[in-house]
Amino acid sequence: MRDRPTITIPDDHDIGQANLWGEGGIQATNAAGPSGGYFYAPEYVNMVQRQQTWHLPDPVDPKPIERNIGVYFTDLTYAGISFAILEDRKFKTGPEGKIPKMGPRPDHINDPKYDRKAVDVKGLKLLGDRQLKFLNSWSQDWTGAEQKVVLSQTAFCGAVHIHGSPTNRLLADLDSNAWPQTGRNNALREIRRANATHLCGDQHLAVSVRHGIDTFDDGPFAFTSPALVNTIYGRWWHPADAKAGPNPVPNSPLPWTGNYLDGLGNKITMLAYANPINRSNEKQRADGYGLARFNKRTGQVTFECYKRFTDITKDKDSQFAGWPLTFNFNDNDGRKATGHLEYKVDLKHPVVQIINERTKEVLYTKRVKNSKGQLPVYSIDPHTIKVGKDKPLRVLKTGLTAKK
Repeated sequence: MRDRPTITIPDDHDIGQANLWGEGGIQATNAAGPSGGYFYAPEYVNMVQRQQTWHLPDPVDPKPIERNIGVYFTDLTYAGISFAILEDRKFKTGPEGKIPKMGPRPDHINDPKYDRKAVDVKGLKLLGDRQLKFLNSWSQDWTGAEQKVVLSQTAFCGAVHIHGSPTNRLLADLDSNAWPQTGRNNALREIRRANATHLCGDQHLAVSVRHGIDTFDDGPFAFTSPALVNTIYGRWWHPADAKAGPNPVPNSPLPWTGNYLDGLGNKITMLAYANPINRSNEKQRADGYGLARFNKRTGQVTFECYKRFTDITKDKDSQFAGWPLTFNFNDNDGRKATGHLEYKVDLKHPVVQIINERTKEVLYTKRVKNSKGQLPVYSIDPHTIKVGKDKPLRVLKTGLTAKK
């Protein structure tokens, strides 16, 4: 941070709350947070936000939320990477009073017989309409960008089984962006529309996953970085049956990779995790930091996850087992193509967009390397191809059906 541009996002503890479900700025009943809203004075919340986000570009939609609490969600392009900076807790609905209590706290579910669909109540918010609109617009503007990345406070899945102590197994944690499930899937669809990689923190446990929305692996890759200092509240990935899921990572040194449903029924593919070994030993608490490297020439993204007490220039095992992980940014859209559309343009390194003419849905917008080639589609519906230098402003072809 001393010699390179830095993006920071304040979180729940920064404004004095144990957790935050902002619910558009309403007054919370206590600092624990599950009722929804902000507990402390709006003037204090705004002061914290000013102090911790003054370095960011202006918000893309600056209208304050309730009680005149400001917003800061925005985008930033640096060195050919376009970042969407989210406030994933600001508009999120609080669980208390919205769903039945099924654990020791309103946000913790321990009842193994609970109906997952029943907690995905109609009208619950995650990112909220304003941020979904922002992501949709951001995904279509590639000015100065080779790849896109979404930054949020916490993860869009429940990639944790054990909380606080090795004996405290929890089925579902509503503080994560795994809930509400409809909001989670809506957010991931917008992220996928941009072929964006997802980076976040908050969970105390380093994990790399590939999200599933409708099917396993049809969504983006995500990296939750480890806690720099993991002394207070440890977390562990440890399936109850202690078995790998279907399609485990080949040759992984970790026993529990592959396809899983989290406690809310969301599809995830676990790629790597860094469980604490002994939290009484500061070198075995899984403290560390993550790096994501973006290769604009090849399109490759690499996740690296380093142990805190290592010298990366000397120690061969300076990274946690399971890392590094490398994929192509195009793989952030994992839908299986039913066919392809051919394109040819008079532009170098163009931006292309595919629209399903029946549903009017923008399937994706991305920058491609070549001025001609094939673009995947996922149905036999007619499609439109739009192209442009930085934005898809020109219709290239309409009424196209896929060639298998």
